[in-house]
Amino acid sequence: MDKSPKIGLVLGAGSARGYAHIGVLQVLEENNIPFDFIVGSSMGAMIGGIYASGTDLRMLEKTVCQIDTSIFYDIHVPRLGFMAGKRIVEVLRLLTKKKDFSELAIPLSVVATDLLSGQRVVLEEGSVAEAIRASISIPGIFNPVRRDDMVLVDGAVIDRLPVDVAREKGADVVIAVDVTFGPDRQIEIKNALDVILTSLDIMQKLHFDLSSSEADIVLQPKVGRFSSRDFDKADEIIALGREEAKKKLEIIKEKIKMI
Repeated sequence: MDKSPKIGLVLGAGSARGYAHIGVLQVLEENNIPFDFIVGSSMGAMIGGIYASGTDLRMLEKTVCQIDTSIFYDIHVPRLGFMAGKRIVEVLRLLTKKKDFSELAIPLSVVATDLLSGQRVVLEEGSVAEAIRASISIPGIFNPVRRDDMVLVDGAVIDRLPVDVAREKGADVVIAVDVTFGPDRQIEIKNALDVILTSLDIMQKLHFDLSSSEADIVLQPKVGRFSSRDFDKADEIIALGREEAKKKLEIIKEKIKMI
């Protein structure tokens, strides 16, 4: 008997634009598009980790559309970052149901960056919330996460769209969702966060071009007009994720059949 193709879903970094991942996941789920595991970087790790923990996507949509993101801001006297990150870990623990990786319904790989070695780190053990916290730790904004002999920060520093991680895990088909480098991208610099995130984007562009070309299907929701801090526009961003997934649905089905 022919074995079914192993399908990996890669969810990329993008801060608020990453809410589009929710819309993509909704369409894949509604149309019974299977995937064997999720690889997430930064916001992709957050959405992927919450989903893999068993959270209903409609409930997640309601939550992100109603939540006041200011509750995440535990600003303190900066040493390694302006925000301690303790509040966001508390919220992540709730959203991931305090699960460890071994308890997830869907296997998950979370990408972070080790400042000491300069290497990519793929987290697949221990607390899901703690791994997500490491992967979303924007340098200079959030305190890094210390784990073993590593100092971990945002996965986007080293790998914004970790397609190669999915290949290393044996994926025959890689569906990748990019929410940063779409053709409609607009850049707006208004504060320090914009400066940091846009700088990371620029540093990652060449790597992204190489990485994205290795995916079988790349979805790029038209979220370019949104800022990385537009968390209050979650409903619009999620809708654009749905729109892109619907547009690529037949292509995804055909690609899976061909393998």
